[in-house]
Amino acid sequence: MLGLTVPRHRLGAVLAGFSLVAAGVAVQVTATPAAAATPHRILFDNAHAETAGNADWIISTSQPDPTGQGSSPSKETDWTGALSSWGVALQKTGDYSLKTSTSALTYGGSTATDLSNFDTLVLPEPNTLFTTAEKTAIMTFVKNGGGLFMISDHTGADRNNDGEDALEILNDLMTNNSVDSTDPFGFSIDSLSISSDYPSAISDSSNPVLHGSFGTVTKSLIASGTTATLKPADNANVKGLLYRTGYSGNTGAFFATSTFGSGKVAFWGDSSPIDDGTGQSGNTLYDGWNDTGATNAALALNATEWLAGGSGSGDGGGGSTCTSAQLLGNNGFESGSSTWNTTSGVITNSGDESARTGSYYAWLAGYGSAHTDTLSQSVTVPTACTTATLSFYLHVDTAETSTSTAYDTLKVQVLNSSGTVLSTLATYSNLNAASGYTQRSFSLAGYAGQTVTLKFTGTEGSTLQTSFVIDDTALNVS
Repeated sequence: MLGLTVPRHRLGAVLAGFSLVAAGVAVQVTATPAAAATPHRILFDNAHAETAGNADWIISTSQPDPTGQGSSPSKETDWTGALSSWGVALQKTGDYSLKTSTSALTYGGSTATDLSNFDTLVLPEPNTLFTTAEKTAIMTFVKNGGGLFMISDHTGADRNNDGEDALEILNDLMTNNSVDSTDPFGFSIDSLSISSDYPSAISDSSNPVLHGSFGTVTKSLIASGTTATLKPADNANVKGLLYRTGYSGNTGAFFATSTFGSGKVAFWGDSSPIDDGTGQSGNTLYDGWNDTGATNAALALNATEWLAGGSGSGDGGGGSTCTSAQLLGNNGFESGSSTWNTTSGVITNSGDESARTGSYYAWLAGYGSAHTDTLSQSVTVPTACTTATLSFYLHVDTAETSTSTAYDTLKVQVLNSSGTVLSTLATYSNLNAASGYTQRSFSLAGYAGQTVTLKFTGTEGSTLQTSFVIDDTALNVS
């Protein structure tokens, strides 16, 4: 309960079923790079059976860096893979830096293929389920400003015979994750197997995906694929761009875009349009990329440009616009340690303190002995947003009796990606003890366009407990 004055005993009160990761408290703010100065960084996934069966959904056999097959490819056969036409077309512009991931997807880590190092993630018909950690990484990446390109296939396209096909895997990503499982993108993928069609583009001369620097999109191709059902009541930014013949509005969308947090999303209902017909030996491929009845190359390349924050501004996400949003995941701690990194026992539902809302909260210090606790989360403040307000509710109770000496402290700091402190937003102590919660707010607008870390650190002296209790965090941008 609020007003605790005896040392805490946390081990029995830690939220069961959630593993708490020891780490520094961090809110990472990763900016969308300026289009004119920094190549757009694209990561193609190849860690989820994208080459199983007859599939060969890679831009190059040289991984993670396709330029190992040639730094200046002039034709698609200079790189090997059924997606080499896509990769080579981007590489030839000089505006893109391409990599392939062959291991589990992460966000906020130190590996070269960590999602924090990229602007766009391409999922070209994944055939194994994403792990819980991967789904958290992907959704957080998008929420914080990343672009996500999801390419599905028809129902039953289970190339590795593990019981899961791409549409089930992508639906699982959208509906069974720790960041937002309430239809975050505003669409679901249909369990269909459509044998053939040439879906047509809607009429929208200002749309950067349909009318981008790589050309004008008129039609795409279905060669055994599926569509999506749109749900604008769940996400008003969802938009169908190409539709199965005879369909429009919220049904039969073969290509759709949306936003989530500060990021952008694109969906394509078949992998045949991105297949250039050439790849590794032993695969049966289909040249949809060069199909004369469609404009698949322009669609793939324009969409990549839009997702990465290219010359087209689009409808929200990165680029020159700002979508008003609350960016912190699991901001009330009701999903335990999901999305957050903490020292042991920080996120809890112990009855010794009380959540402001819900059941769970973050409890730093409170032991009555020398101790340090931290709490962290990754987030992006988009460059185009002029307002970025960090807020949280804080309750402090203490057994200290001094009215003048700060024996125990909670620091709220901004750090860069190397761990250097850029600013201390506030320092609270046992002198701030009071009944109930008080909301604290700080502007992070000055850090838009930078990678920063927000760090909460609770430090306690050798005797007499002070508890720093946090709930209902938020980072609101507009």
